[in-house]
Amino acid sequence: MGTFILTRFARALSVLILTVSFVFVVLRLGGDPAQQMLPDNSSQEALEAFRLKWGLDRSIAEQYLIYLANAFQGDFGVSFADGREVFTIIAERIPKTLMITVSALLISILIGIPAGILAAIRRETAMDKSVMATAVLGYSIPNFLLGLVFIFVFAVWLRVLPSSGSSTWRHAILPIATIALFNAAAIARFMRSALIDVLGQPYIAAARADGISKWRIIFLHALPNAAIPMVTTIGFIAGGLLGGSVLIEPVFAWPGLGSGLVNATNSGDLNVVQAMIILFTAFMVTINFTVDVLYAVFNPKMRQQ
Repeated sequence: MGTFILTRFARALSVLILTVSFVFVVLRLGGDPAQQMLPDNSSQEALEAFRLKWGLDRSIAEQYLIYLANAFQGDFGVSFADGREVFTIIAERIPKTLMITVSALLISILIGIPAGILAAIRRETAMDKSVMATAVLGYSIPNFLLGLVFIFVFAVWLRVLPSSGSSTWRHAILPIATIALFNAAAIARFMRSALIDVLGQPYIAAARADGISKWRIIFLHALPNAAIPMVTTIGFIAGGLLGGSVLIEPVFAWPGLGSGLVNATNSGDLNVVQAMIILFTAFMVTINFTVDVLYAVFNPKMRQQ
């Protein structure tokens, strides 16, 4: 088990380092931050002064080594836009993003898992077809488009909820609902598939032959085994929540990490963009590492392999 964890940890660390390197180089090859941050009529002297101030006059290799050395010490630089520490800017936005993403994940699990179980138990019935049709529809519609539909229905047409901002708890309802319903559809589909697969196993047939009741078989034998692949599914969904906020938060003008990344990208604030992408990647890598370990705990065959 120790070797397994060390192997997965080394893989996660290498992915994070490669991502940092790739993002750093691509962002600097993608354009001149001085021209993006300063007005279009800025003089050449002003552009050169900006590059000198932020160390952009050095080669990419020099910039990378300096950035990497500082990053390992927890220093991700300062914002080109307002001169504040990048860490401070991110820390201000994290609670807003966690508020909607964690709430949405919990709601999606509470909706998706029971719906998937119900569809699997009532397989090939009207109930199954209704649940799966709803799940396919919910998963097929892009979440940002679903958000726009919610704004039109609940903010413009019915006028019962605000369409943007974050000043009250009511402002969080539409972003949470958008993320939750999209992910609940995916969870329901995977839960149904996993449970149907388990219910078709020989040991389930043997349990039925022994006269064990249907619900006892489902809750004591089938669901614990169907939960193993669901750990992976929910882990991937959780890992993608921060990245998904880039699409959802700007729709509702929600001041979290996603909208902050969009704003920083549009303005060319490289230090903020780099730090946020590193944060998203680190979060995804950590979730995947945790899922791998949990999967190995629940499934001894994986540890042996």
